[in-house]
Amino acid sequence: MSKKVTGKAFDAKIFKRLMGFAKNYRWQFFVGTLSAILLSLVSVAKPILLQEIVNNYFENKDKDGLLYFSLLMCGFLLAEVFLQFIFIYKVNWLGQHIIKDIRVKLQKHMLQFKMAYFDQSSVGKLVTRLVSDTETIAQFFGGGLFMIISDFLKMFVVALVMLWMNWKLALIAFIILPILVYATKVFQIAIKSAFQDVRSQVANLNGFVQERVTGMNIVQLFNREKIEYENFVKINEKHKKAHVRTVWYYSIFFPIAEILSSIAVGLLVWFGGLDVVNNGGTNAGEIIAFIMMSQMLFRPLRQIADKFNTLQMGMVAGDRVFEILDTESQIAKTGNVEATHFAGDIKFKKVHFSYIKGEEVLKGISFNVKAGETVAIVGATGAGKSTIINLVNRFYEIDSGEICIDNHNIEQYTLPSLRKEIAVVLQDVFLFSDSIYNNIVLSNNEITLEEVKKAAKEIGIHDFIMSLPNNYLYNVKERGVMLSSGQRQLIAFLRAYVSKPSVLILDEATSSIDSYSEKLIQKATDKITKHQTSIIIAHRLTTVKKADKIIVMDQGGIVEQGSHLELLKKDGYYKNLYNMQFANEIA
Repeated sequence: MSKKVTGKAFDAKIFKRLMGFAKNYRWQFFVGTLSAILLSLVSVAKPILLQEIVNNYFENKDKDGLLYFSLLMCGFLLAEVFLQFIFIYKVNWLGQHIIKDIRVKLQKHMLQFKMAYFDQSSVGKLVTRLVSDTETIAQFFGGGLFMIISDFLKMFVVALVMLWMNWKLALIAFIILPILVYATKVFQIAIKSAFQDVRSQVANLNGFVQERVTGMNIVQLFNREKIEYENFVKINEKHKKAHVRTVWYYSIFFPIAEILSSIAVGLLVWFGGLDVVNNGGTNAGEIIAFIMMSQMLFRPLRQIADKFNTLQMGMVAGDRVFEILDTESQIAKTGNVEATHFAGDIKFKKVHFSYIKGEEVLKGISFNVKAGETVAIVGATGAGKSTIINLVNRFYEIDSGEICIDNHNIEQYTLPSLRKEIAVVLQDVFLFSDSIYNNIVLSNNEITLEEVKKAAKEIGIHDFIMSLPNNYLYNVKERGVMLSSGQRQLIAFLRAYVSKPSVLILDEATSSIDSYSEKLIQKATDKITKHQTSIIIAHRLTTVKKADKIIVMDQGGIVEQGSHLELLKKDGYYKNLYNMQFANEIA
């Protein structure tokens, strides 16, 4: 976390925000609170009844009275069990429903973030916020807040009953309270810092494991198993130390609390016993009742310290979740024009863009793509080709200039409708752990399986899919590991094809596939790009040569534009690129 530990054991601002999520569940909140109140009243009946039994029925050997009060005590015990069930069920039900709402809100918020946010954020840490931290917030309600309310009510009622029964014995018991309260306060402040460190180390550990598991092929390819193992040991050691620190605080506080409560019991027995011996107003039943009530007074206080830590952990987790919810990293949704279907006229007008402020990637580029035209963009790695695709889809916001589609600035279109009309096939294809069919339609119920099969036949990949187990229902597993890179490209191309886009963008979609897959994609490319605006970033000569226009980029600027033959006539950048890369290709 970026925020430092303030030393406060309770953060009212975070508490208020967390409580705001309980507004939708007022009835459950009321039932949980009412059951806590009733529990505090029922629990104090046991020592009162026990005092009555000892003083009036043990000494008088009244069997009927003893049976009556014993049954009455059993009745109160059953009532306490029932109320305890209602209390535990309701508060945990409330906690789970609230974290469901928080997760939904957090996920919805994260889905709207700019790509720049994810470029700079650890996947593991974001997963920790969405899963682990929100689960900790559930404990804020289920194991923290209501438990504290219940314990405080119980302590308050017990204290009143003790004063009512024998104020002298009550004051003897209360002598220990200030010391225990002070110890609890110090413990709470210390443990909050420890818990913040624990959550931070959990996020670091999750982030490290997530990255290494995802990039395991790189780890093994470059023989980094030992190095990554040693790095993991270091991170895990920090994680262990953070937890041991919390254990240290617990191991100090609870023995102190136990000793103090034992001292209180000893004082009660000593003072009460002397009063009985001296024929004072105290009796044996009161001493027994006060011993029980002193435990009912001190035990919740010890538990409150523990439950308060659960409350603090929930607030620490809440602070981390709110940090993301408060992050403003969304693309500005100022557009109100609904894009239904683009003719496909695209214009870049003096567009400047930088991923990192002060380091321009695009340096005032301008070009036109006419409706129905196929434009190829070529250039060295890092020239800014892929950036153009990111900007057309508004994954990032430009620094200055203007991007227009059909004579409308793309900022005027609503973001969902803009992206719906643009299909992109990336070089690095991402497939979800799901069936081929679901990876193609992406949960779009408007696209049927029959439509997908028809499209697959049109671009020539139906036979390939039918050769797989379960055909279109074949599960490709995480990131599509069950398919080759070429097969993943074919699935991605079919995904773009069935969406029937107004604008098609291919980002080096044939750069990492075999010649057979390239022929299939080339066939589909010729079909889908016919009479449709297309932007193709590619190194393969076949695609580049057929383009209506070729834009040559270098170091964030456009150095040449023209058709393949026009550019070859110039003794420029494209011709040199052609001679180096494409001279051996056969048209």
